[in-house]
Amino acid sequence: MSEKTHWNRREMAEKGFTFVFPYSEGLKRVRELLNTDYDPAVLWVWGTMQARAVIETLKACESDFGEKGQKVVYEALKKVGREVAEQMISSSKFEGMDEAELLSFFATIVNTIAYASIEKPWVESEERVGFDILWCPHQDVYSAFDCRVQRYFVQGMLEALREKYEKETGKKLKWQVKFETTIPAGADVCRFVIWRSESEDNEWEKYTELLNRKALNGKNIL
Repeated sequence: MSEKTHWNRREMAEKGFTFVFPYSEGLKRVRELLNTDYDPAVLWVWGTMQARAVIETLKACESDFGEKGQKVVYEALKKVGREVAEQMISSSKFEGMDEAELLSFFATIVNTIAYASIEKPWVESEERVGFDILWCPHQDVYSAFDCRVQRYFVQGMLEALREKYEKETGKKLKWQVKFETTIPAGADVCRFVIWRSESEDNEWEKYTELLNRKALNGKNIL
């Protein structure tokens, strides 16, 4: 694989962080197609259709079935997020890894592979890291409030990461995640911050619950 691949961070190899592409059999076929006249840009069209279907399914379930319908979609998407993350980190070894670096590397593979986005990762200290999303496949078709549906996938991903880390190290991964800006809301980048915290509250999940309540009450604002 070319070193210029957008998901390739030299530090990951230097620190011994390994990962696996999810859905490897299907991916193998796609890479074979790239040697033909197949235009990979059509994958964006297909993926966008799926993304639109996901948010419209959520809205329809909320409208017709209220909180119960919302929960059904939430649990289904969280399950898929977990599935993706479990595959991606199946080869990863967390014992002895710096937590800040681990979280930054995990964010990179989620952002650049699972979400097919372009990111600019940053490390402020051993207590605070984050990333800016420079381009996301959803940015031209999702409203700022529509982006809430992606939180469901991420919730499953975070749960998979935390569980594997605790199983391998015997320690809890005590970090929080939040967004500060999003492109659909008018910002230049989607900025996310990850910081060390002793709080037992899950900030990501709490904000998701707040957005869920807003959606059910017809207040479609972040």
